[in-house]
Amino acid sequence: MIFRQLSIEEFTNFQKNHPLSNFYQTINYAMFKAEDGFDYELVGLLDENEEVNAASLILLKPIGIKCYYGYAPRGFLIDYQNNYLVKKFTEELKKYFYQKNVIFIKLNPLIISSEIDNKNFTKTYHNTPLNTLTSLNYKKLKDNLYFEAMLPRFNAFIDLQNLKLNNFSKNTKNKIKKGIRKGLVFEKVEKDNLCYLADILKDNLKNEYFLQDYYTVFAKDNSIDLFLVSIDYNALLKNSQYIYEEENIKNTKLNNKLTKNSSERIINAKMNSDRNLLSYKNDIMEATKGMTENNKTYIAGALVIKHNKTVSIIYSGFLNSYKRFAPNYFLHYNIAKYYKNDYDYLDLNGIVGDFQKENPYTGLNRFKLGFNPLIYEYLGEFDLVIEEKSYNILLNNGILAKEFNKRSS
Repeated sequence: MIFRQLSIEEFTNFQKNHPLSNFYQTINYAMFKAEDGFDYELVGLLDENEEVNAASLILLKPIGIKCYYGYAPRGFLIDYQNNYLVKKFTEELKKYFYQKNVIFIKLNPLIISSEIDNKNFTKTYHNTPLNTLTSLNYKKLKDNLYFEAMLPRFNAFIDLQNLKLNNFSKNTKNKIKKGIRKGLVFEKVEKDNLCYLADILKDNLKNEYFLQDYYTVFAKDNSIDLFLVSIDYNALLKNSQYIYEEENIKNTKLNNKLTKNSSERIINAKMNSDRNLLSYKNDIMEATKGMTENNKTYIAGALVIKHNKTVSIIYSGFLNSYKRFAPNYFLHYNIAKYYKNDYDYLDLNGIVGDFQKENPYTGLNRFKLGFNPLIYEYLGEFDLVIEEKSYNILLNNGILAKEFNKRSS
């Protein structure tokens, strides 16, 4: 077998048909990360007929003095159950990158270690090549429950072929319907509207060019879409006036009941109705103002990457000042509907593996689990050590911790 650099065409032809194909292992992602300070190489293992048997994008970045680390995002494109192939590819990787002063290669393989029931969180375990990898000097890093690693270890996917509103949790269904009542509008828009998403995500972006770089690279082969959610003030006014009138009738009846019976139940119902009236009144005022000023307010948005039969929400967010409109629920449901006829799965991106109510990401998990997704736990993160002595120096000096304690996607 021959190990060598692959041309972009060779790598692309191999990766797009591989069972583990994913957008992180594409030339597009390599070009995006080049804007973020990484070099990259496309390498592969070929048989005597020049057929590629295994391949990987390896991102390269300086670490320490005159040395580098490699990163294979979502792991190699290889049959991990083929022990000979994994061993040969590993040996050739180590020889090749040793000559380039690469100390180690980090990877987080797209290997499912368990499927998790989204109701009771029991796990169904898969057979994995963990023993094979550790025997080849892949150092298994500590399993994380949260987002300490380069990429999430737990992911949630909506099965688009079985997408039904009634399959969602009661809370999720109510929030989606609330967004509709509030007059929210879902739009697919072009690159010149990225500024609106950037404004929504401004507290979570590395820099002002980050989204531009992502979009520009993946738009070259039409593999990225931008969605925004705005408010139709006409619809908001009409719906709010109707709901206000209905609630006002209810409020009057409760007021009459209170004159005859001041039970705690009726008092609570009246107080709740009062709050609803105030909320609907505020919506009427906001809708009237928006119509008068002819405003178009974007309150939520997302970037979505399309790869093979899966679409992935890579960045999404909403304006917290419009949380009462439930824009995030409305956005995610409409993204799923948009792709359901052409794709199999919608990747909601990471969740955390701590399913206790008191965990710091309870809100994130509750939001995504409300869509009744499939939940997968991946095998985790590894370092393939190429030069042990230098690796230990980086580890003991805290250089590894300094480099990887910041999330990189």
